[in-house]
Amino acid sequence: MKKALINIDYTNDFVAEDGALTCGRPGQAIEDKITALTKQFYDDGDFVVFAIDLHDQEDHHHPETALFPPHNIRGTQGRGLYGALQPLYDMIQDNENVLYMDKTRYSAFAGTNLEHKLRERQIEEVHLAGVCTDICVLHTAVDAYNKGFKIVIHKEAVASFNPAGHEWSLQHFALTLGAAVV
Repeated sequence: MKKALINIDYTNDFVAEDGALTCGRPGQAIEDKITALTKQFYDDGDFVVFAIDLHDQEDHHHPETALFPPHNIRGTQGRGLYGALQPLYDMIQDNENVLYMDKTRYSAFAGTNLEHKLRERQIEEVHLAGVCTDICVLHTAVDAYNKGFKIVIHKEAVASFNPAGHEWSLQHFALTLGAAVV
């Protein structure tokens, strides 16, 4: 079965100590795992997707504006991949099995061509890693479920600033979406 790894929002704004909407230590703690997982998928010849949140500074109509402080603003360092994931991406970015895509909603599927990119490669199984477990990872998983993909969540490669939401989501992935939580 063909598979893909979807790296979700592992950026400076979501992970760095001074990030605009940081997970802080929980996000930083998964750096080695998410980097190793990305390298493993790449080395195995699997499809690797970097689905990265994108906002514009003056977009006052986006629904997140009322919920969260400005984050992942176009052209800022906050959108850069966090830690060791950035140099790894820099090394592999020109490969046809690597896709960097902007997303403007929680789900990596909403308003993007992600489903098309997966289907054209005959991918049936998506592996999810990144932040925040209970927001963007969760919404991406729900959309993947609704689109018929098999889902694998790497619990040591997801994190959130909300411990209760993180734990709830891990259960929801398994019990409601039928995902493998490994």
